Amino acid sequence: MDRRLFVSDLAGYAALCAVVPNIWRVTSRPTFTEYPFALGVASGDPTPTGGVLWTRLAPRPFEPDGGMDGTRTTVDWEVADDEQFSKVVKRGRAVAAPELSFSVHVDVDGLAPDRWYFYRFTSGPAVSPVGRFRTTPADGATTPLAMAFASCQHWEQGYFTALDHLAKEEIDLAFHLGDYIYEYAGNRKAVRVHHGLEIRTIDDYRRRYAQYKSDPMLQRAHERCPWMVTWDDHEVDNNYAGLVGENRMESDEQMRNRRAAAYQAWWEHQPVRVPRVQSWADLTITRRVSWGQLANFWMLDTRQYRSDQACGDGTQAACDEWKDPSRTLLGTTQEQWLLNGLTTSARWQVLAQQIMMAPYDAAPGPEMRTSMDQWGGYPAARDRLLGEIAKRAPNRTVVLTGDIHTNWVNELHSDFARPDRPTVAAEFVATSISSGGDGADVPPARLSTMQGDNPHLKWFQNRRGYVRCRVDASTWTADYRSVPFVEKPGADVATASSWRVEHGKAGIVKTG
Repeated sequence: MDRRLFVSDLAGYAALCAVVPNIWRVTSRPTFTEYPFALGVASGDPTPTGGVLWTRLAPRPFEPDGGMDGTRTTVDWEVADDEQFSKVVKRGRAVAAPELSFSVHVDVDGLAPDRWYFYRFTSGPAVSPVGRFRTTPADGATTPLAMAFASCQHWEQGYFTALDHLAKEEIDLAFHLGDYIYEYAGNRKAVRVHHGLEIRTIDDYRRRYAQYKSDPMLQRAHERCPWMVTWDDHEVDNNYAGLVGENRMESDEQMRNRRAAAYQAWWEHQPVRVPRVQSWADLTITRRVSWGQLANFWMLDTRQYRSDQACGDGTQAACDEWKDPSRTLLGTTQEQWLLNGLTTSARWQVLAQQIMMAPYDAAPGPEMRTSMDQWGGYPAARDRLLGEIAKRAPNRTVVLTGDIHTNWVNELHSDFARPDRPTVAAEFVATSISSGGDGADVPPARLSTMQGDNPHLKWFQNRRGYVRCRVDASTWTADYRSVPFVEKPGADVATASSWRVEHGKAGIVKTG
């Protein structure tokens, strides 16, 4: 080859590499104009020997690529016995890539069971915040568990004060049951305003996650302990069902594209271990996490595989479509996976999912009106599941629920079409972190009226907060932790109500 042509070509390639992001450029000496760990750190999906550690490089989170220059960047990580990192037990290096918004998911293994650890990331001169992480007990152990669960954190409707209090709880695990973000356009009259219009593209969803992840209270809660995260509807589109959007105006192809963008952005911003798929639009998030022999937690997806809501959605009287036994919430594959798992020998079987399972008749008297978006809108699927719980795991099954922005305690019967059927499970429904604003006190007369048409309802409250639980081999206790306001900062937290379920015994007992 002519030397002059070779030198000319080499100079051209060098110039191209300098200005165009490309897959073979990786830097281990990045320079950042701003702090690159502005979105914090998180951990999740723990096992007896490890778990997932997460961060995302985003020095300017609301710019394209989070303010990175498009170059793949190395990120070092460390796991230590102590917060000062004088006893590092694991370390490694990951690469943050533009294709995945410079997110990092480290699947750590080789740790000791039932242990607390500390972790952090570094990239160039920047060091991330320090997070706490713990492994689950070894198989067969019945080590007691302290945990909390929450859902629905609408940025515009209030401050994440409840998460600030959750970050101070002595818990081993936190569960977030969906509506981690909201897709709506910004409202200039809101408590805090969303950036931009309603989100639809991958860049839109990334910016919205960046806005939520920038909240210091949310960051502190993630730093406290590992999280188990699932999604509900607002991570994509309000009340979507499969490929049917809220307004039913988008084609299947448009909804698949929107779902792919939303699911990818969700994965990029969460500490989750989920299987690879050919398309982001079909991301599978159903998975099991075991706490030794004490509890199996079944992380469910009640959005992606469901039949469209019956009777035009909303709260409606029953129609013929509502009664159709072929309609599904979980889809055949997920439902069978769950039912097979309920036969395992864990002391507690726990369904961590999104929508209220107990029916709720919202019309006083003989008329019946129910939410078509909840399990009550899919009665055949609900009673099929509860019937199998009655056979496979009666009175050792607990359902954890979010979505509804209010607190509920429900006893679940094996068949709600027959009120005389026995109680086989307990349902604890957590209110929102901020969605719905401050809320309001519930007069005793209203609760009495609600219980008249819904005798399985034990308690109801309309404030914001989360649920704290203590679990051992014989007892499950649930404390409803509540804040009086979220539309301004600074609210204290208090226990509004406490409940107990005894293993193998029907019913839920109020203890406070």
